[in-house]
Amino acid sequence: MAEEIKNLGLTGTERGIYTVLIFIVAYAFVMTEEFTHLRKSKPVIFAAAVIWGHVAILAQEAGVSNEDLHKVFEHNLKEYAELMLFLLVAMTYINAMAERNVFEALRSWMIRKEFGYKQLFWITGIITFFLSSVADNLTSALLVGAVVLAVGADNEKFLSIGFVNLVVAANAGGAFCPFGDITTLMVWQAGYAEFFDFFKLFIPSIVNYVVPAFFMWQAIPDEQPKASNEAAVEMKPGALVICGLFALTIVSAVSFKQFLHLPPFMGMMLGLSVLMLYGHALHVRYSVEGGDGFDIFNKVKNAEWDTLLFFFGVVFAVGGMGYIGYLELMSEGMYDGLGATTANILVGIISAIVDNIPVMFAVLNMGVDMDLYQWLLVTLTAGVGGSMLSIGSAAGVALMGQSNHKYTFFSHLKWTPAIAAGYVASILTHYLVNG
Repeated sequence: MAEEIKNLGLTGTERGIYTVLIFIVAYAFVMTEEFTHLRKSKPVIFAAAVIWGHVAILAQEAGVSNEDLHKVFEHNLKEYAELMLFLLVAMTYINAMAERNVFEALRSWMIRKEFGYKQLFWITGIITFFLSSVADNLTSALLVGAVVLAVGADNEKFLSIGFVNLVVAANAGGAFCPFGDITTLMVWQAGYAEFFDFFKLFIPSIVNYVVPAFFMWQAIPDEQPKASNEAAVEMKPGALVICGLFALTIVSAVSFKQFLHLPPFMGMMLGLSVLMLYGHALHVRYSVEGGDGFDIFNKVKNAEWDTLLFFFGVVFAVGGMGYIGYLELMSEGMYDGLGATTANILVGIISAIVDNIPVMFAVLNMGVDMDLYQWLLVTLTAGVGGSMLSIGSAAGVALMGQSNHKYTFFSHLKWTPAIAAGYVASILTHYLVNG
């Protein structure tokens, strides 16, 4: 985009400054979602529409043709469409597995095993770490969070630390796989790193999780939860087949990108079509037998539309401000002024306050010239930096709502120094392993 289309260079105009203020106000509502209960997609979509209205006026005043303006707009639309379709398929598969009781059966098994609190701390953290590498960090944290909430209901200290552990694990696990986090997916789809390049972040991601987890584990009470009379949950018919189809869908997405040089979402859509056909077979078979039917469109309907629409608002709001010239201004201040390494570490710190999606989208659209090491560094920092504050990631915000006030902003803040130590350790590990 930076090479094909010249920015307007109107960052000092009143309209330009107004667009930044609009975005800041909208994002203030996003950050206070826990208190206002206003879904995060609503203010950013409004901001995106207003920003592009001002962009259109500025472009006309600057003598930019409608064709050139539409090129910029369509570039943002393409960016959003590719990621939205990719994420929609992934969310549909996760919903299908949830409906078939895959995750409920896992939760039931862990509760019935009656592990001690210290054992549960590591088990739930490790499961979240690896689960978030294929599901997003929000879904992983909520699924395992239900287990922590069920077994730790009588121990507030375990609940509080256990939820911090899940946030750190979910964000760290999503950093080393293109499917684990939207920011990682964006870097992959933008072509700055190949699929298998991201697995170089596996060891730094482990370090990022294990360092703070070790300190938190010391504070976990060495006690046993009360015995549970939890009944075993059976998976519904077709559950394991759907898990296998999801794995094949991931292979399909990678193959479309690596061998056919097509966007990965086409491979995901192929996987969705197979799920639809298998879902139809399930529906016909079990509705005839009088059992549970399977409607694939219910799974699509239950996708996290708030997240998908929030992403739409972010892409267009940031894209509009970038066309005015603000991303180039930020690039000059951060990457030219501070250097790539310092700027990329700073990106992670910023993502503890501002969601990593707009931060990473801004970096991708700055036109920064970096090598693979630096792109992997910013992928790591943007992915795990949000763990330092509870509001820094979707996982933290969601768990604050799920925990019935047992996990709060300040209970998380208590462990920020340990999490920051893990953040620094993971950057050093990345340097030692991949530098």
